[in-house]
Amino acid sequence: MSSLAAIFDLDGTLIDSYIPHFTAWKSVSNEIGHRLTESQFQQQFGRKNEPILKELHEFAGRPAPTSEQIDRLAEAKETQYRSLIGDTFPEMPGAVSLIHQLQQSGWKIAIGSSAPRGNIDFCVERFKSLGVDFDAVACGDDVEHGKPAPDVFLLAAARLGVEPRGCVVLEDAVAGIDAARNAEMGSIGVASTGRTRAELSHADRVVDCLTELCPASLAKYCGVMA
Repeated sequence: MSSLAAIFDLDGTLIDSYIPHFTAWKSVSNEIGHRLTESQFQQQFGRKNEPILKELHEFAGRPAPTSEQIDRLAEAKETQYRSLIGDTFPEMPGAVSLIHQLQQSGWKIAIGSSAPRGNIDFCVERFKSLGVDFDAVACGDDVEHGKPAPDVFLLAAARLGVEPRGCVVLEDAVAGIDAARNAEMGSIGVASTGRTRAELSHADRVVDCLTELCPASLAKYCGVMA
């Protein structure tokens, strides 16, 4: 059994989904009665749908949504999102190569994402067509507490059979880096679209692209807390 594992966030880390997500959230926000700004979206990106939808209702000055409203709006948003990424799947440069290198070196690979199961399954199938198979997946639907709580990363590690301190997390969101640190895992900040190196500076390392990484460089951060 491998003692090392890499846990990848999905949006903004494995796929460049910033614009599709922003477009879909603007549509839902308009329905609620709020004009979503890019700054607001950047603060929300990487969180679970429920707290985002509650916050959008607050922005619009509307009562808190019911669970039924949350389910309906979340499904509408994710359906539009999957439609937007369906034609040209936007995998991040270097993602497929890095995963292959890690697996050839004996690492376990997982996705640890706040995304709902429908999005995860959709993207996992697309990655299979690119020759990538993940050893485990943990998503927002699997845990009660989303990032920055460590739950989704701890669940991914458990499903891989790897101790948390043997894991390194690759993330583009501040909440995700916080979650990795709360899980006592190493962390790599990926300064993808809409992210800056400065806001990810509390990660153990920050990169602009996954092509900067390899198994040996990632091994340095397994079990390391800055």
